[in-house]
Amino acid sequence: MNALTSKDIIIFIIYFIVVAGYGYWVYNKKKKASVTASHDYFLAEGSLTWWAIGASLIASNISAEQFIGMSGNGYFVGVAVAAYEWIAALALIIIAVWFIPIYLKNKIYTMPQFLKTRYNETVSLIMAIFWLFLYVFVNLTSILYLGAIAISGLIGPEYLHIVMIALAIFALIITLGGMKVIGYTDVIQVAVLIIGGLATIYFALTIVSEKFGLGKDAVAGFKALIAHAPDHFHMILEKPSITSTTIDQPENLQAQKYLILPGIAMYFAGQWIVNLNYWGCNQYITQRALGADLQTARKGILFAGFLKLMMPIIVMLPGIAAFVLHENGGLQKEMIGASGAVNQDNAYSAILSFLPSGLKGLSIAALTAAIVASLAGKLNSIGTIFTLDIYMKYFKKKDAAATGEGTEKNMVWVGKLAALFCIVMAVAFEWKDLLGIKGEGGFTFIQKYTGFISPGVFAMFILGMFWKRTTGAAAVAGLITGLVLAIFFNNYAIGIFGNETWLYTAFEYQKMDGGVLKTVTEIPFLINMGWSFFFTMLVMIVISLAGPKVNPKAFELDKSMFKLKPSIIALIVATILILTALYVKFW
Repeated sequence: MNALTSKDIIIFIIYFIVVAGYGYWVYNKKKKASVTASHDYFLAEGSLTWWAIGASLIASNISAEQFIGMSGNGYFVGVAVAAYEWIAALALIIIAVWFIPIYLKNKIYTMPQFLKTRYNETVSLIMAIFWLFLYVFVNLTSILYLGAIAISGLIGPEYLHIVMIALAIFALIITLGGMKVIGYTDVIQVAVLIIGGLATIYFALTIVSEKFGLGKDAVAGFKALIAHAPDHFHMILEKPSITSTTIDQPENLQAQKYLILPGIAMYFAGQWIVNLNYWGCNQYITQRALGADLQTARKGILFAGFLKLMMPIIVMLPGIAAFVLHENGGLQKEMIGASGAVNQDNAYSAILSFLPSGLKGLSIAALTAAIVASLAGKLNSIGTIFTLDIYMKYFKKKDAAATGEGTEKNMVWVGKLAALFCIVMAVAFEWKDLLGIKGEGGFTFIQKYTGFISPGVFAMFILGMFWKRTTGAAAVAGLITGLVLAIFFNNYAIGIFGNETWLYTAFEYQKMDGGVLKTVTEIPFLINMGWSFFFTMLVMIVISLAGPKVNPKAFELDKSMFKLKPSIIALIVATILILTALYVKFW
């Protein structure tokens, strides 16, 4: 059933040729500049249009963690997981209005550079190393693993490692062309992603409608999803009434769901930190806009925010469709993982296996586009941070002045070699899932472990931008405090303070792990993140109060930086109105 037809293979080959060919054409067009100018390789400075920036942001963001991980959470929890996408649209408005003007006015090209300019060299170096480890051991590994699982699920599990290597090589080829090639090929990737994704959900809904005798009607299929899984269509999950249960009780599943998406509480805690940190303080994302002028950057970011509103349709609804089909006998074998138990990360590939010839190839192309675009963006960011913030400062600084070796051409090659080394490392670590991504669930793995450093990082950035009194000592203390508190809340708070405090409620539940029944007690990680951020902010504010009233390294803020043109205001209002309607509908 999973075999691809010749039509599927032809469609996929056409996709590959178009992306590779267009990328090569863009590379050749700017070949001389891309070899001699590091800014062109790392930032595509001044050459990306607003629509290319917006498309590149989405292509780099939507990857296996969404297609596989978020679809898996859609299967398990439902529409509530769309909060990550829809709150991102609001976060992008905040980034476009308030964050980007500060970056561009101060000529910030990398996030470690921001920390050096605003604080000091120590903070910059620590965070450069942190980001490199995060990109390699959380982002690259999870995207490669989830992507390989999904595609090999369609062509045969024996091809898992071949697919993993192929994805890594394809992404590396795109990365070698630099940010301009990535930016413009991402436009094609997003087009394929959206067309293939919408086609997939259309046929998934018709499959559901046929299952219940409603004919081939996508609208009827959507109504059937709501009718047969009403609990999957609420944005706000209710807090479980008990904290201890057995695996076969509904409350056990409810506790597991609440741990992932803790109801209304997450909107006052980690949900904002996740999104504002990811979209506003993340080299991999902000890099796309840092080479443009303010108006182009703003339009591109808001365009990305507008596209985020439709992403749950593409990446979450297939998971809900898989749940309804599985519960009604339509996807029994497809949802079973290697352990013999239901694996939610199989939801998307299970839906794809039912698609007709030709469309399956388009859907695999869409999935590949999302994975490759995201990998390429992260690899370019790894090269950028390593080259500009570590290599040029600490390895070539002295030699460059004496021998002239620190040339633009050398910088580009160092960036490429760093990308190559890191993708090899990621493949090595995920060859046998050494990091345990399968046990956590792909999407939750990324959010949870990114959350270990997000509170401290976001506190450093938000205070560094908008409070002139924040000091370098406070930044170092904030980074350490955020990490320590995140580890404390995740691993030690329950043992010291118990399951129920005024800060949190810990939930006890049972789950199967490798065929063994285990009892687990956890605090929702978004709640942990919220409290870590709150106490980190307090520590940084107290330490900064002991310093000068205005830090000499504070940024100068000009009100004119934040003025908006009518076209920008129109985009913001349209996004907010659509978002409000969605929350009213699915509250």
